[in-house]
Amino acid sequence: MKRFFFLILISFLLASCARVGSPVGGAKDSIPPQITGSNIDSPRVNVSRDIRELRIDFDEYITLKDINKQLIISPPLKQITKILPSGMGNKFLLIKWTDTLQANTTYNFNFGNAIVDNNEGNTLGYYNFAFSTGEKIDSLFISGELKSLINEKGKKAEEGSLVVGLYQQKDSMDYRQKPYYITKADPDGYFELNYLAPGNYRVLAFEDSNSNSVYDIGKEKVGFLKDEISLDKSISGLNINLYPSKKPVKYLEMKEVPGGVLMTFEGNPDDVKILSLNENLKDYKVTHSPKSDSAMIWFNAPAQNIGITNNENLKFSYDNGVKQDSVSLFYRYNAKNEMTIANNRGNSLAPQQDFVVTSNYFVDKIEAEKWSLVSDSIKQEFTAKISEKNPFEIYIKSSFKEGKKYSLTIPKETVSSFYETIIKSYRFDFESDKIENYGDLMVTLENEPKQKFWIQLLTESGNIAYSKYGVEKQINFKSLKPGQYDLRILVDENENGIWDFADFADNIFAEPVFIFDKKIEVRPLWEIRETWKLPTENTEEPKEIPIENPSNIANPK
Repeated sequence: MKRFFFLILISFLLASCARVGSPVGGAKDSIPPQITGSNIDSPRVNVSRDIRELRIDFDEYITLKDINKQLIISPPLKQITKILPSGMGNKFLLIKWTDTLQANTTYNFNFGNAIVDNNEGNTLGYYNFAFSTGEKIDSLFISGELKSLINEKGKKAEEGSLVVGLYQQKDSMDYRQKPYYITKADPDGYFELNYLAPGNYRVLAFEDSNSNSVYDIGKEKVGFLKDEISLDKSISGLNINLYPSKKPVKYLEMKEVPGGVLMTFEGNPDDVKILSLNENLKDYKVTHSPKSDSAMIWFNAPAQNIGITNNENLKFSYDNGVKQDSVSLFYRYNAKNEMTIANNRGNSLAPQQDFVVTSNYFVDKIEAEKWSLVSDSIKQEFTAKISEKNPFEIYIKSSFKEGKKYSLTIPKETVSSFYETIIKSYRFDFESDKIENYGDLMVTLENEPKQKFWIQLLTESGNIAYSKYGVEKQINFKSLKPGQYDLRILVDENENGIWDFADFADNIFAEPVFIFDKKIEVRPLWEIRETWKLPTENTEEPKEIPIENPSNIANPK
């Protein structure tokens, strides 16, 4: 009996111990950290210029998330020596610096979304802390929206990388320094610059891809206002479009490629002149398309005994319109290199389209009279032409009939470059697809541009699927592949055949861009008709509003 009661007692004690450690449940903490005090307390004016730190106390332990990317200090402090917490949580935030503060200046510490509680990760969103070394805190602000109308292929802006800055208008301004005031845009592109002093400023927005708070010309998208703003009242509704920025023209590199040597540049020079500085390289051709980033030097290496048995130091001079210089490379002829042609667009030919053959060499000459196009064992009439825009392509035109299969034979030595020719015959089999598998689009423009323009259909991945260039107000796209497309217009204001990037150094905007406000959905056998009324001018003017106290960016939409 005693043993029985002993076992019951042990079981009771074990159960009680288990209950002590069990969770009790309850609502999850969703409240962000609350501020309890600071070393710079209210009213935060007449702060000593010799103060060297900012400490903010909280009601719970906090950590800092991406503080180096999130924290924006305006005007900037150059010598930040310590930021806490770094790693383990603290109940306070500490920033130390060595700069002497400017007189009669409002400083704003914008922490973005960096402050989170240590346990649940609740964010104290878009928190600002401002103080003044003068008798009042400046209260003007500017707000607006950033839009990126052109997405460069393969590049995507990181969240939080878009910034807006103000430079004080002076006789000499160094845009290689951080702006006097700076802030980040939220994920929707909305921005606010708070605690601003009256004055004249230049407005600059850019994609700060390396998080240095400085616009890197030619490497980051940019948007700006051409004229300075005179800030004596707060401004809202400022819309700024960001575009790829013009790169300074400079030489990059030179390398051996099939057919010769490729020289590459940054900044898309208008024209490149190249001369050989080698005794044994006298016979060569240089090709460069205007505004292209590369120039090709073609030559017959075996015929001139260049780099056949040993590496040979080849030297060239160049003039890219900005700089004249000479460069060299060690060249070795690759015997495996040969001129080839291919069908890179697939074996299904869309109705009313030409068949395209692509070469890895610049095509200088074709002998199309020696080719043959056959369907059902019957020879077909056709014409072939080297593309004027892209001399690496050949367009074959014929009365292709839907549903019919075709075979194009191109004998060896009938497609040639300057010093090479194809050394084998090629046969391309393809089928002219049925029109029922495609759709059409007709776009009617109102307020169409006066200059020539490109109207383009872009895939969901941002690639240009279809493009037309001209001045027509009614544009027909025939035989489109089914799918969803974005429709845009790029205006060629100077009609140089190139869409020109933004040039902040010379205060030149990018050429105009228009984006249709809805997706174009192409379906088989559908003919879509759209009317697109383009704006005649920018009607979104910034508004001056007499608001005294700037607000944090909490919920801008």
